[in-house]
Amino acid sequence: MAPRGPDQEECEGLLQQWREEGSSQVLLTVSDGPLVDKGLAQSSLALLMDNPGEQDAASEDKWSSRQLSDLRAAENLEESFPEVLGEEPLPEVEGPVWTAVPMQTGPQYVDSVVLPVGALATEQWEEDPAVVAWSIGPEPVPAQEEAPIWTFEGLGQLQPPPMEVPYHEILWREWEDFSTQLDAQGLEAGDGPQFQFTLMSYNILAQDLMQQSSELYLHCHPDILNWNYRFANLMQEFQHWDPDILCLQEVQEDHYWEQLEPSLRMMGFTCFYKRRTGCKTDGCAVCYKPKRFRLLCASPVEYFRPGLELLNRDNVGLVLLLQPLVPDGLGQVSVAPLCVANTHVLYNPRRGDVKLAQMAILLAEVDKVAKLSDGSHCPIILCGDLNSVPDSPLYNFIRDGELQYHGMPAWKVSGQEDFSHQLYQRKLQAPLWPSSLGITDCCQYVTSCHPKKQERRKYSRDFLLRFHFCNIACQRPIGLVLMEGVTDAKPERPAGWAESVLEEDTSEPEHDFPRTVGTIQHCLHLTSVYTHFLPQHGRPEITTMPLGLGMTVDYIFFSAESCENGNRTDRRLYQDGTLKLLGRLSLLSEEILWAANGLPNPFCSSDHLCLLASFGMEVTAL
Repeated sequence: MAPRGPDQEECEGLLQQWREEGSSQVLLTVSDGPLVDKGLAQSSLALLMDNPGEQDAASEDKWSSRQLSDLRAAENLEESFPEVLGEEPLPEVEGPVWTAVPMQTGPQYVDSVVLPVGALATEQWEEDPAVVAWSIGPEPVPAQEEAPIWTFEGLGQLQPPPMEVPYHEILWREWEDFSTQLDAQGLEAGDGPQFQFTLMSYNILAQDLMQQSSELYLHCHPDILNWNYRFANLMQEFQHWDPDILCLQEVQEDHYWEQLEPSLRMMGFTCFYKRRTGCKTDGCAVCYKPKRFRLLCASPVEYFRPGLELLNRDNVGLVLLLQPLVPDGLGQVSVAPLCVANTHVLYNPRRGDVKLAQMAILLAEVDKVAKLSDGSHCPIILCGDLNSVPDSPLYNFIRDGELQYHGMPAWKVSGQEDFSHQLYQRKLQAPLWPSSLGITDCCQYVTSCHPKKQERRKYSRDFLLRFHFCNIACQRPIGLVLMEGVTDAKPERPAGWAESVLEEDTSEPEHDFPRTVGTIQHCLHLTSVYTHFLPQHGRPEITTMPLGLGMTVDYIFFSAESCENGNRTDRRLYQDGTLKLLGRLSLLSEEILWAANGLPNPFCSSDHLCLLASFGMEVTAL
C-alpha cells in the first residue's frame, strides 16, 4: 500500500467536509432556490476529478470503501427529503405542441461518484433550460369523423370500417363530356332529336372466386371483403351512376337470385343471367330498364364445345337485341335496334388460342343478332372482361377487324404478364378452329353466309316415277280387303323398267366454305370508348390490379364508321356513326389506386373499376 501523503489527506478532508455539509446545501437549493456556498462543493469535485495522482495512489480496498460510504450518504440524503423533490413544480408553457418533461429523480453518476440530484439538475436548468426541460410532444390528432351508417333493404345497417384515407377524394373520377368535341368536329350531337342512354360494364368479383384466391387480397381488411359489405357498396354504386344498361361479370349465381336480381328489379331493371357451364358458380348478367328499351331477343353464348380441345373451357357470353323506346312527344319516329354483348373471356395468359376462338364465337353470334334485312348491322356495343391488354393481338383484332395469327406464340395473344411462358411454347396453327365449329374465318356462322338453297325439295318427274313403280309399290299387302277396281289394281310399269333403282343422294352436302391461311377477320367496325392513356398524368389507364400490377382488361367497344385519316394518337381508327359517344367516366392510374391501398378498398368493393359511357342514337322520322 502506498504511503499516505499530504495531498491525499487534504482530499479526504475535503470529501468528508462535502459529505457533512452537502445535505444542507442541497436542501437549501431545492427549497429556497439560490445556491448557498456553492464554491465548496464545486472545488471539491474539481479536485477529485482533475487529480490523476490520487487515482494512481489509491488502493482497491480504499476505493471500494469510499464507494460504499458515498452510496450510504446518497441513501441517507434521499431519505431526508423525498417529499421535497417529489413536490418540485414543473414550468408550464401554453401551446398545443410543446410539453414539459419531468426532471430525473434518481441519483446521477459522474465518473463513478454518486451526486445529489438537485445540484446537477439545477446547474443544467440554469445553463440551457430549453434542452433539459423541454422536448417536442406528439402532434395533436384531429378527431375522426364517424363513418356514415349505410342502410340497405334486407341487410339492416352496415357501418364501414374506419377509413384513414379519404378514399372519395383519392379515387375521384371525372365525367368527360364529348358534346363540345363533337361540335368542334362538325358532328353536331344536337342536330335533330337523339336517343341518349348510359351503359355500365363492371366485373364485381364473385365471392367464391375471391375466397379461392385469398392470397391475392392479403392487403385488404377482412371487413371490406365481407359480401354483405361489398353488396351494399356495389348497390350504392349502381344507384349513384344509374345506368340504363348494366353489364356485369363474375356474378355469383346464388347472390344473383337471392340479392342482386331482386334489388335491381326494385331499381327498375329487367335482368338476364347466364351462368358458366360445368361446375362454375358465377356468370354474366345484362340488365336494362324496360322504360327505356324493349327486348327483341336474348341469346346466351356458351364457349364450351364437347370434343374440341380448343373449346373446353366454361366461359360464357350474353347477347341482347334491344329496341329503344322514344318518348311519345317526338311523334312518328324510329330508332334502330341496339345489340349489346357482354362476356368474360378465359383468364389463362398462356392460352391465347382459346381466347381467340371464344371471341370468334361471340362475334359470330353478334353478327347474326345484329344483322339487318339489307345485310348491314344495327349499332353494336361489346363489353366485358376480355383478359387482354391494349394493343395486344386480341385487342387489335377487335379494333382493326383482322389478325394474322399463324405462328404466333399463344402467350402473346393477350399481352398479359406471364413469366412462365418459356415453358409453354405453344404456337398458333392454321386453321385456328375446325370447320365443324360452323364458323368461318370472318367470324360468321356458315348458315348466315350460305343461305339455304331455294327449291331444293322439287324433284323431277322421272325421279318420282321410280317410287311409283318400285317392287314394294307393286305388291298387294296381305290381308287387304278386295275391292274390285280399287284394291286389286296394280300399277303397270312402263316398258324397259329396270328392277334395280339407284337411290339419289338427297342429303344436303356440307358447305365447303373457303378458309384463309393464318388470318381471321370480322366486319363489325368496333372501336374503344377509352383511349387507355391519361394525358394529364402521363400514365396508362387502369381497370384492375392483379398481383399488384395495374393493367386494363375491361372494355366497352362500340360500332363506328371507318375514318380514312384516323388519329392514331388517341388510338381511334373510326369516327362516330349512328351511335355517337357523348361522354365517359374517367379511369385512374396505378399510382392513384395504390394511394388508396389498391383494389378492393372501402370505397371500391371489387378488384376491377367500373366502366361507364354515354351514347346517343339518331332518331329518324317515319
